[in-house]
Amino acid sequence: QVQLVESGGGLVQAGGSLRLSCVGSGRTFSRYAMGWFRQAPGKERVLVASISWNGGDTHYLDSLKGRFTISRDNAENTVYLQMNSLKPEDTAVYYCAADLNPLYSDYVLKHGIEYWGKGTLVTVSS
Repeated sequence: QVQLVESGGGLVQAGGSLRLSCVGSGRTFSRYAMGWFRQAPGKERVLVASISWNGGDTHYLDSLKGRFTISRDNAENTVYLQMNSLKPEDTAVYYCAADLNPLYSDYVLKHGIEYWGKGTLVTVSS
């Protein structure tokens, strides 16, 4: 069982930065691939970034490459999402996710994500 708690969301002006954190419970945290999804009002939840269990493999939504960076610290059971040059269209609830399989894999697409956080709201004003 893994419980995920996000923090770091808030209100920021366009062009600003935020760093989201997600702390996971449990001694098996380092076994899990981790990622961040976001869901804007009226839109589907989409995968923003993912990172492998050891941090060696990362994937990003194409449109966000260069602005967002995902990282993890397994000693602290924490995954981060650094968001720079924020735009109003980045406004969304950001969710932390964990699964033993890569978050972009066909398996996860078919069976769903194993663990979710409750989300943290990011609002970018113009």
